[in-house]
Amino acid sequence: MNAPEMNRLGFIGGSDVAAILGVSPWKTPHELWLQKTGRAPREEITPEQQKRFDRGHRLEPVVLQMLIDRLEDEGIEVELVRTNERYTDAEHSFLACEIDFELRVTGEIEIAGEVVQFSGEHINGDCKTVHPFAAKKWGEEGTDEVPIDYAAQFMHGLGITGRDFCIVATLIGMDDLLIYWVKRDQETIDGIRSRVVEFWNECVLADVAPDPIDFDDCKAIYAKSNGGSIEANTEIRDAVFNLIGVKAKIKILEASEEELSYRITAYMQPNAVLTAGGNTIATWKNQNDTRIDQKLLKDDAPDVYAKYSRTKEIRVLRLSKIK
Repeated sequence: MNAPEMNRLGFIGGSDVAAILGVSPWKTPHELWLQKTGRAPREEITPEQQKRFDRGHRLEPVVLQMLIDRLEDEGIEVELVRTNERYTDAEHSFLACEIDFELRVTGEIEIAGEVVQFSGEHINGDCKTVHPFAAKKWGEEGTDEVPIDYAAQFMHGLGITGRDFCIVATLIGMDDLLIYWVKRDQETIDGIRSRVVEFWNECVLADVAPDPIDFDDCKAIYAKSNGGSIEANTEIRDAVFNLIGVKAKIKILEASEEELSYRITAYMQPNAVLTAGGNTIATWKNQNDTRIDQKLLKDDAPDVYAKYSRTKEIRVLRLSKIK
C-alpha cells in the first residue's frame, strides 16, 4: 500500500490505471496526463492527507498480521514471502506495480461461494484501511466486490506478476477485518492493458492530451476562448435547457436552506446544542475563522498586496435567456 516513493513520471503504476480507465474518484485521464508529461504543478499534501498516509503506514503491518492470524485460525497454512515489492512488466517496461505483500497459502478457502484448494500458490496481497463511512463501497466479504478503482489496481498487479489471486485485507475503522479475493481474469487484464498502452503511446509519448471526461477537464483543456461560434446539435441544445432547469432548482433549494437555517438558529438562540428526545440533532458552536482582510491589506500595504496578487483569466459558462 505504501512502498517507498519513486519517480512516477516514467511509468504507469497500479494507482494510475483507474484514472486512465476513467473510474478514479481522485484523478481524470487528463489530470494524469498532465502529471506524466511534467506539466502538473507539484502536488501539495494537506495535513489531513498526510495524517491519513501516516495512519496507513502505521497500520499496514498490523493489518497484515491480523490477516495471517485469521487465515491460520481457519486452518490455512500461510508463508509471508515478501512485502512492498516492485515489479516491471516483462513486455512493456513502462508498466509497473507495487505489491503490499505476497503470501504462499495452502488449504481450502471459500471464495464467492466456491471452495478453492490452494497448494502453496504464490498470491498477491493488499492492505486497505477504510473509514466506516466508506464501508458501503465494499461488498460482501469473501467476494471480489471491492471498489472499482481498487479492482483495476489489483487486476493490473495480477497481469504484471502473472499470479492468479490477490487477497485484500480491509480494516474497517479500527476493529473489523474483512477479507476479499480478486481472481485473475485474462479478458479484463487484456482490456486494461490495451487501454493503458494506448494512453502511454498516444497521449504521453505523443504529447497529445486525452479527451475531457468532466467539467474541470474542459476548463483546463479549453482555457482560452477563440471568440468563435458553434451551432448546437439536438443533444447539446437539450443539455442547455436541462441546465437552466437545474440552476433554477438549485436557487430554490438554496433559498430553502437559508430559511430552514434561520428557523433553527432563531430557535436555538445562544444555545450550542439542539436535542430531540435526548439525542443531539444539531450544534451551533463558535470556531475560529482566520482570513486575510484584502481591503485593509491593500490600503495599508499596497506594495505587499500588489506583490502577492495574481490575476488569472478564466472562462465563465453563462446561459442565455431563451426567447
